[in-house]
Amino acid sequence: MPAIKPSLPKGTRDFLPQQMVQRQYVIDTVKTVFERYGYEPLETPSIEKLEVLSGKYGEEGDKLLFKVLRRGTGLEDLQYGSTEFIVKKYSQLVEEALRYDLTVPLSRVVAMHQDKISLPFKRYQIQPVWRADRPQRGRYREFYQCDVDTVGTESMLADAEVIAIVNDVLETLGFEQFIIRINNRKILDGILAHAGIDPKKGPAALIAIDKLDKIGIDGVRSELGKRAISEDSIKRILRVLEISGTPKEVLSELTSTINKNAVLDEGIDELQQIINYLSDLGTPPKRYKIDLYLARGLGYYTGPIYETVVEEPKIGSLSGGGRYDHLIGMFLGKEIPATGTSFGIERIIDVMSELEMFPTSATKTAVLVTLFDQSTLSASLSFTQELRKIGINAENFLNLAKFKKQLSYANRKEIPFVAIIGPDELAENRVTIKNMRTGEQKTFDRREGVDYLNKQKST
Repeated sequence: MPAIKPSLPKGTRDFLPQQMVQRQYVIDTVKTVFERYGYEPLETPSIEKLEVLSGKYGEEGDKLLFKVLRRGTGLEDLQYGSTEFIVKKYSQLVEEALRYDLTVPLSRVVAMHQDKISLPFKRYQIQPVWRADRPQRGRYREFYQCDVDTVGTESMLADAEVIAIVNDVLETLGFEQFIIRINNRKILDGILAHAGIDPKKGPAALIAIDKLDKIGIDGVRSELGKRAISEDSIKRILRVLEISGTPKEVLSELTSTINKNAVLDEGIDELQQIINYLSDLGTPPKRYKIDLYLARGLGYYTGPIYETVVEEPKIGSLSGGGRYDHLIGMFLGKEIPATGTSFGIERIIDVMSELEMFPTSATKTAVLVTLFDQSTLSASLSFTQELRKIGINAENFLNLAKFKKQLSYANRKEIPFVAIIGPDELAENRVTIKNMRTGEQKTFDRREGVDYLNKQKST
């Protein structure tokens, strides 16, 4: 029988145990922060109806939907020798797609389960999503998103809380060099109006502006030109977008630079409220700034938007989100305000790995209890269970192998402690514990050995 060459689809990965330990560490940390702020878990199916997802992500996003072919169309017969396949309309071929993000599914859930959800609804969701993107460093076709959202309040306090959560998550994980960029779609709309841009061209202009990090200022200028925006309008847009400084300075200069318009004033007021709330929440001013170039390409944003980047390594954003007050209304027929952000778990893990930010242990096992010989086997197994019953992760080698081989196993797995019950220890109801990091070895009464390991667990 010929062997099948093992391989993976592009943009996907296997996660071996050592990597899973790191992933769980990040996800557990994130969950802890979310729940500290009162958010509750939610899960949704991996596939959604195409009509639910389509038209929600803008021109670029809709192209990246992974569509699911319908069964029973006759398409499958091509592999069995059929020579033709005819459909009369697209919906006969495709009616579902893999989940692109977690925000649109949340909106559908709120619309479907109004009777079971109390507003404001604060939820978090950690599940995989799929995008038919070109794989590259830090960008995958299958990856986990980690969202935290509040539904049912127009208050800018909800947006400020999301930004505070981003800061708390990254600080708790050990990040030091990061910045949360903040802007407002209403301010961008006001800038486009100031530049005389036809509102119909607004979404296309925002897509071009959002590409600054990828193509630079000259690239943005060129992109705007390709979208039939006049040179004069481009100059006026870029002149305003270049405004920088402290949040107070940026908002003040915006007010004095652009002619009065209601949408701009509303956006400025919202950002001012957020900045004030962030101060009350104790979020350090060094962690955030107003960046007028930030546009966020997705089409459903309506107000404040935010994105987090690290200075090194250059890997793209670690989180991104904003307010989407109209999205749920697409499913309900009435508007319900909402805001939230998504953490790029994959990128966070990649950065933490590159900067060696993870705890040193690559395993969840705290103690390896060796199996010395047949005469001590029962005592070793019962000692292992004793550790497990008080919450210490312990394992046995499951083999009466040479002692050196068992120590080698503990070293490879980076298990911090090894417990040894040999004939001498058995005779005196004692246990020898070896610290694999320091090489130190001590012998205890069995009960004292359990207490010692329990104390090490909490240090």
